[in-house]
Amino acid sequence: MRINDLLLAETMVMDLKATDKTGAFKETIDKLYDAGRITDRDEFLKGILAREEQTTTGLGDGIAIPHAKNAAVKRPTIVFARSKPGVDYQAMDGKPVHLLFMIAVPDTASDTHLQALASLSRYLLKDGFSDALMEAQTPEDVRQLFADEGEALSDEDATQQTELESPDVPLVVAVTACTTGIAHTYMAEESLKKQATEMGVRIRVETNGASGVGNQLTDAEIAEAKGVIVAADKKVAMDRFDGKHLVNQPVAEGIRHPEELIDEALDGSAPVYHAKDGNGGATTTSSSQEHSGSMTGASIGKAFYRHLMSGVSNMLPFVIGGGIAIALAFLIDQTMGVPHSQLANLGTYHPAAAFFKQIGATAFNFMLPVLAGYIAYSIAEKPGLVVGFLAGALAANGFNINNVGLDPNNMPVPSGFLGALVGGFVAGGVVLLLKKALAKLPKSLDGIKSILFYPVFGVLITGFLMLLINIPMSAINTGLNNFLDSMNGTNAILLGALLGGMMAIDMGGPINKAAYVFATGTLAQTVSTGGSSVMASVMAGGMVPPLAIFVATMLFKNKFGKKNREAGMTNIVMGLSFITEGAIPFAAADPIRSIPSFAIGAAVTGGLVGMSGIKLLAPHGGIFVVALTNSPWMYLLYIAIGALASGIIYGIVKVPDEDAAA
Repeated sequence: MRINDLLLAETMVMDLKATDKTGAFKETIDKLYDAGRITDRDEFLKGILAREEQTTTGLGDGIAIPHAKNAAVKRPTIVFARSKPGVDYQAMDGKPVHLLFMIAVPDTASDTHLQALASLSRYLLKDGFSDALMEAQTPEDVRQLFADEGEALSDEDATQQTELESPDVPLVVAVTACTTGIAHTYMAEESLKKQATEMGVRIRVETNGASGVGNQLTDAEIAEAKGVIVAADKKVAMDRFDGKHLVNQPVAEGIRHPEELIDEALDGSAPVYHAKDGNGGATTTSSSQEHSGSMTGASIGKAFYRHLMSGVSNMLPFVIGGGIAIALAFLIDQTMGVPHSQLANLGTYHPAAAFFKQIGATAFNFMLPVLAGYIAYSIAEKPGLVVGFLAGALAANGFNINNVGLDPNNMPVPSGFLGALVGGFVAGGVVLLLKKALAKLPKSLDGIKSILFYPVFGVLITGFLMLLINIPMSAINTGLNNFLDSMNGTNAILLGALLGGMMAIDMGGPINKAAYVFATGTLAQTVSTGGSSVMASVMAGGMVPPLAIFVATMLFKNKFGKKNREAGMTNIVMGLSFITEGAIPFAAADPIRSIPSFAIGAAVTGGLVGMSGIKLLAPHGGIFVVALTNSPWMYLLYIAIGALASGIIYGIVKVPDEDAAA
């Protein structure tokens, strides 16, 4: 595709005024509208923002390619916008964007935007091309650069095709894929191709994009290849690479470090991939050590964390939706009034409250099966899902070997979050063992492994193991709940302070997640009593760091540059929304001073919340669910105290920015 067919002089912004992403979008969309290429500014902006919510289109190195197929677009168009100061775009590398290409395509078009993205990738990855665009004086200069570079690329392709088609030149095959299948997929493709050319290596790159599989690798190419590169953020067909040295990395690595990936694929140091069966089970083997299942290439600790986060991330929507619905039931009864003698029925006393309680409880009951199911799915892929769901359900009802047809008074005791967590890992392990045990069955039985053997044997084995696991896990769960119920005074303050402080240590990292996962685990046992004080401490503590940044930038303006002062305003929104990650740029810039400052305020807030016994049923939502606590005003006050404390400490110890006001 010729870029100049879509890039018009009247749709260029040579000096972009906006300094933030949304402002840049509006300014470039105005160009589209004025040129008659779109019919509705707001409608097209919605499409651009919806695409941006999936993942940033800021690709790094100062380049962004926002794009949308939209009913408001009349004709396919590319808008070129340049900002010499840079736009705060939340790009992949965290750096400002200087060159922005907005692609607008009618919703009736097929894959025009994908072709445009692929073509743009080739130009922008060419050495010196971005620099030339930054120096262009007029829109005509920009169009001429694309015209000249297009001819150079065509000549280069012809030369390279002749030089690199010799069978003596080593061949590498690759697959690129990102979650949305658009920009990053094609940027990685072009980056790998460019690097392979510079290294004198033949390469064939298959793209798993939004329009389907492009340049699909043939069996002959795979057989000839010395190594395979999979630069992907989603699943791709892997069995065809059985027996090949395979490098498996995120798609961003294909863009950023193509030389390292190609070197690893060629030198034989990459693990050998082995497809065990047709159901996704696989191992990779290095020359010195063999790893099985999804533990390949990662330490046990990292693998555990990855599988756990898979379960937690899939569980949270059920907890959030169900928890907020249940909290609304309590709020309705509290607002409408419940006689003192009926307080035990709080949440179900009025019909409206009972309605919300029933809906919320139904969603909430999926929490443990989904947690265990997706832990097992992460370990053993699809065959692990049904077995994991079973483990979670048995953890929820607490059924164990002591009450199987024996004393009817020996009622099951749920093993709760901990039982489901252990059950998920057990279920995944059972399926991996079944895959290994059944690997030597005749090929003719491969088709029924995943629909008969794995679920039947997996359910029976895991079910029996859960009858045993539930006994100690139920005891631990009961002990933990009794401890939490008995917390008052110093104990409650200390636990709240510890968990609140943990939320501010790495702001979205393992320590933060450990506190958050523990808190969500307490929700299942506190539904009937109006919520969890642990959850309340954790959410309040997590809101403090970004709010502290806002406080610091307001009280100590002379220590912050213009960009950081603007980021401080953004952080008040993130803090109120319980998005702790808003503080990460400040923490990364000066961790020695910032992290202790944030942790102190978060711990103060968590301790105050624990001391007051404030309860919360919603695991997320920030200020939007404060009304669902049992003491909203006190909750807000404690958050403000922590944010003020952290903000003042951070402001005092902070070293002034280089561009801070004198």
